[in-house]
Amino acid sequence: MQEQPRAPLRVFSTLAVMGAMQALLPELQARTGQPIHAEFAPTAALLRRLEAGELADLAILTAEAVEALMASGTLRLGSRRDLCVSVIGVAVRAGAPRPDIATPEACRAALLGARSIAYSRAGASGIFFAGLIERMGIAEAINAKATVIPQGLTGELAARGEAELAIQQVSELMTVPGVDIVGPLPEALNTRAVFSAGVFAGAAEGAGLLLAEIGRALTPGLLEANGLLPS
Repeated sequence: MQEQPRAPLRVFSTLAVMGAMQALLPELQARTGQPIHAEFAPTAALLRRLEAGELADLAILTAEAVEALMASGTLRLGSRRDLCVSVIGVAVRAGAPRPDIATPEACRAALLGARSIAYSRAGASGIFFAGLIERMGIAEAINAKATVIPQGLTGELAARGEAELAIQQVSELMTVPGVDIVGPLPEALNTRAVFSAGVFAGAAEGAGLLLAEIGRALTPGLLEANGLLPS
C-alpha cells in the first residue's frame, strides 16, 4: 500500500527572517521529510490572525510575542527558541546617493534633509521609528513627508523611487531588489529585536524537529548574509 503524503507543516513567520527562511526551506523540507508552508507577515498582523482563531504548527515572532502566546496556551510552554537579533536600518534606491547616518546628529540631519521617507505602521521597526522621531522632536517634520504603509516592505517604495529613504529592519530591506543598504541606524538611536520560535500547542508531529533544524541551520554566516545577528 502506497504511503500517503504527509500534510505540510504550517509556519507563521515575521518578515524579519523571511530572507533566511526562504533560503532554508528546501533544506528544511529535506531534513524533516515534510513539506513546509510558510507565511510571512509582520508580527502584529500574525497576532491578529491568531486572535481570530487561525492556527499553525510553528510560529516565528518577536520574543515578547512568543512569551505571550506561551502564557495564553497557544504555544507549548517551554518551546521557545531564540533564533536571531535584528536591527533597524536605512535603504535608498540602487545607485542613489547614500546619506551619512553614522552618528545621531548625522542621522537626524539625513532624516530632515530627505525629500521623502517610508516606514511601516504594523511592523516592529515602524512602531519603534514612530516613537524615535517623537523622542527626537522631529515627528511633525518627518510625518509631513512620510509614506506610512499599513504593512509590508518599505524598500519597495525606495526601489520604485517613491521614497528617498526606506526605514525597516535591515533584514527586511535586504529582501527587496533594487535598493542599496545605507546601514543600520546609529547604536544610540537603534533597538535590537530578538526573534524567537515556538511550537503550537496542537502542532502536528514533526513541528519540534522542524524547530530544531531551523536552529541548527541558522548559522552565523547565514544570519549575517541576511542582515541578522546571532541571538
